[in-house]
Amino acid sequence: MTRVLVVDDEPQIVRALRINLKARRYEVDTAPDGASALHAAAHHRPDLVVLDLGLPDMEGVEVIRGLRGWTGVPIIVLSGRAGSADKVAALDAGADDYITKPFGVDELLARMRAVTRRSQPGDEAGPVVTIGAHTVDFSTRTVSGGDHDVRLTPREWELLEHLARHPGKLISQYHLLQQVWGPQYGTETNYLRQYMARLRRKLETDPAHPRHLLTEPAMGYRFVP
Repeated sequence: MTRVLVVDDEPQIVRALRINLKARRYEVDTAPDGASALHAAAHHRPDLVVLDLGLPDMEGVEVIRGLRGWTGVPIIVLSGRAGSADKVAALDAGADDYITKPFGVDELLARMRAVTRRSQPGDEAGPVVTIGAHTVDFSTRTVSGGDHDVRLTPREWELLEHLARHPGKLISQYHLLQQVWGPQYGTETNYLRQYMARLRRKLETDPAHPRHLLTEPAMGYRFVP
């Protein structure tokens, strides 16, 4: 049974989540503030954390950093803060996904299933992934399938491989720039837009309506197998 720690200081939301999650056979612990959340995580070792950012004793980003100091447990931020700066800060601190309140329970459950699958051993994308009609082999750096030859530049390979290593995970623009271009980069989001557009033109069946290489506006990018 998957154990979920819900961290929120709004009793109505906590109650609704507890009822919905228990009905779907999740084990649920709750915490009303950051200190209680860190204590509960250390003692109960949840499989997943659902975290609000606006806590009474500390910022949710501090809780994320505290957790990331010792655990890779999946963290989904569930917050009323819709600003891109808050979302990016949470993702850069180590959150796996971000949902803005008000939210749909079905969407939350789908995101929970996705991050839980990714956290299990062996669930990262392997050396071969399929994108549209193309089979991408990272071990040989070759692309096969489709009706024309596809060749990727070294930078395109790096960007695609970084996304594919974390299937379904929302990766912030800053993180991608740092990992693919280097530590001196962080604000050149136009690079990402250009390279993602090129990857879609080469790999997606319908580049204008991508199914695998997705953009989360003002936040980052996501690879969906």
